[in-house]
Amino acid sequence: MDGFKRRLNESLQMQLSFWLTVAILAIALAAGTFSFLAAFSEANELQDDVLTQVAALFDRQRSPTPQLESQDALADSDEESRVTIQFLPAPGSTVSALGTGSVQPQILDRNLHDGIQTVTVNEEDFRILVKTLASGQRLVVAQETGVRDEIARNSALRTLMPFIILVPILLLLLADVVRRIFRPIAVLSKEIDSRGEQSLHSFSSDDLPKEIRPFVHAINRLLARVSQSIDAQRRFVADAAHELRSPLTALSLQAERLSNAEMSVTARNRLELLQKGLSRNRKLLDQLLAFNRIQSGPVESKTDVSILGVYRQVLEDAIPLAEVKNIDIGISAAGDARVLCSEIELLTLIRNLVDNAVRYTPQGGRVDLALDTTENRIRMEVTDTGPGIPLNEQQRVLDPFYRVIGNGETGSGLGLSIVQAIVIRMGWELSLEFADTVAASGLKVTVIASAAKRTKSPA
Repeated sequence: MDGFKRRLNESLQMQLSFWLTVAILAIALAAGTFSFLAAFSEANELQDDVLTQVAALFDRQRSPTPQLESQDALADSDEESRVTIQFLPAPGSTVSALGTGSVQPQILDRNLHDGIQTVTVNEEDFRILVKTLASGQRLVVAQETGVRDEIARNSALRTLMPFIILVPILLLLLADVVRRIFRPIAVLSKEIDSRGEQSLHSFSSDDLPKEIRPFVHAINRLLARVSQSIDAQRRFVADAAHELRSPLTALSLQAERLSNAEMSVTARNRLELLQKGLSRNRKLLDQLLAFNRIQSGPVESKTDVSILGVYRQVLEDAIPLAEVKNIDIGISAAGDARVLCSEIELLTLIRNLVDNAVRYTPQGGRVDLALDTTENRIRMEVTDTGPGIPLNEQQRVLDPFYRVIGNGETGSGLGLSIVQAIVIRMGWELSLEFADTVAASGLKVTVIASAAKRTKSPA
């Protein structure tokens, strides 16, 4: 019961359905009760009219005194239509009788007043009409109350049939109508949930009910404020990166000139550390600018790009560092595949994945670039034999500036964030998992895109 109350409080649709159902059932119960009582009363009145009409018929026809039927005849007669007719005995006379079925004739009080009334004879109720005829005789038309009530009950129950049939149909229609009324909210919710983090354009309210439009307008105003705030933040990052780039370039030039001068071994070692720090900061600024451009810049024009061609360009840049660490790096593909995208952004995506793989793979390790196309879907994979990323951090590493603690490598923490931004921008899919699931080591990054076309060629 508590679970039902909780669901009822949490759902407007359920509250509306529940209270409308309660109201319909309450009204149907009240209407059915009133209809039953009215029909029951009317049936009794009709049967009283029958007694009156039978008495009037005897009076008009001057019928002789009726004789009591035999018990066998009474047993064979229709109990529902059976009406017993007798005359009250004159004062001082012997017994007259009221007979029904197997019941023996019973004495009636000769002092009964004229009119319709209910009398009890030997614990059995009768509805009787006493009428004084023009001849002076007193006629009694009687019917068993139990039979009358059964007839009235059956008649009244028949009036409830429309309620019994139509109320369940009405409740089913009500449930369907409520679902249809709330369907625009479900559609709107689905549309909101399917939006990417970069999709901050407003929702259309033209086809929505006017009761929902204020809520949608409030969401649109919120999206506008969030978009303005994000744009301001991105402009600040871009401006700061540009402003820092110039002095860092000047410092790098000064450090390069200084390296040509004669200095002690200690000073030269410190100068080399300074140059490495300046190089890392310049790379960080370059990645910040790239990340900002991908998130806020216009979509690059899409062309039919060869993925193997992009792989080869990236490998040319990565081989020098791979040779220093004695890393075996190569491509595994049965043939080329082409994808409709921005070549610059695809190059940036693969370069960041390969750069991460080479930097985090230990000496003598291996980095593989794989390509596979099935059913118009392209799988681009970059696999390494490094330490991998723990399961609880595989989603966190996609956040800007987040780095796995304890890996011993320096970096900006923007490489995978840039990859994630490009994947979202292109409408592709990205997944991270262990390259070796048994040893829980290595990293395999998979990007799935829609194929433009596929041509067979040697890798």
